[in-house]
Amino acid sequence: MEVMSEFVCGMDVHKNSITACVLTPKKKEVRTFGTMTDDLLLLVDWIQSYGCTHVAMESTGVYWKPIYNLLELEPSLKTYVVNAQHIKQVPGRKTDVKDAEWIADLLKHGLLKPSYIPSREQRELRELVRYRRSLIDERARESNRIQKVLEGANIKLGSVATDILGVSGRLMIRQLIDGEANPEMLAQLAKKQLRKKMELLRRSLNGLIGSHQRFMLKSQLNHIEYLENQIKELDQEIGDRLQSANRELELLDSIPGIGIQTAQQIIAEVGLDMTRFQSAAHLASWAGMAPGQNESAGKKNRPAQGMAINI
Repeated sequence: MEVMSEFVCGMDVHKNSITACVLTPKKKEVRTFGTMTDDLLLLVDWIQSYGCTHVAMESTGVYWKPIYNLLELEPSLKTYVVNAQHIKQVPGRKTDVKDAEWIADLLKHGLLKPSYIPSREQRELRELVRYRRSLIDERARESNRIQKVLEGANIKLGSVATDILGVSGRLMIRQLIDGEANPEMLAQLAKKQLRKKMELLRRSLNGLIGSHQRFMLKSQLNHIEYLENQIKELDQEIGDRLQSANRELELLDSIPGIGIQTAQQIIAEVGLDMTRFQSAAHLASWAGMAPGQNESAGKKNRPAQGMAINI
């Protein structure tokens, strides 16, 4: 089989250890390293001492990231992060050493296809956008918990107010936390459109709330306000990082159903360079939006959703 690269290194990456195999025209060397930063620096120096030009590892969870962060700083090394599913198609190896040797051998003969790894700036943006998404989801869950506590106290505020965490809803919940139980007094806190439903609002606020429910409401509302402050800070940081992409954001925002946050998320995940996608169909497939083909003997089975390599 034709040799494409003579000086290569394959790595089997785990949480606390890395087994690396160097292949050169004259020798094969296998060593195991830890995953602390000092260990990784020793690993990089060891790889370079053999004159390696190509390095490959499987995309194992998040454990490949600190290694890649160091290897990408070395201009003499071409680093591959490979979809583990592709390598596992070939049986007959099940130790860390054999894994590393097999990866190195495949790399040596040009049989590995690297996954797309965005630039460091885009990876950082992705982490920020994904973290914001998780905080927004957590805020929604906490809001549902408040609704559950109110229902348990027989307070039907959610049946009258569109948003129990709007200006009016928060004022009422704060008063409930402080011990106010008079539905007439609570209803007077309504603002704007909600004042048109005063009689229904009074009835909805007539409940039986206990001290433990007040305690939970206080904790939940404080948590929501903390999350909202964190989301605002992330919005500012993400906006600052995307100032150079204002035109692209405006174009995405002009699409019906896509708001500014969704536009930011699309750019963070896909990037601005579309040349790496051969066509719109390839982009849809990479994003996991293309159904699979599943037909046998003229019978179409239920299509499976496409799989995105999300790194």
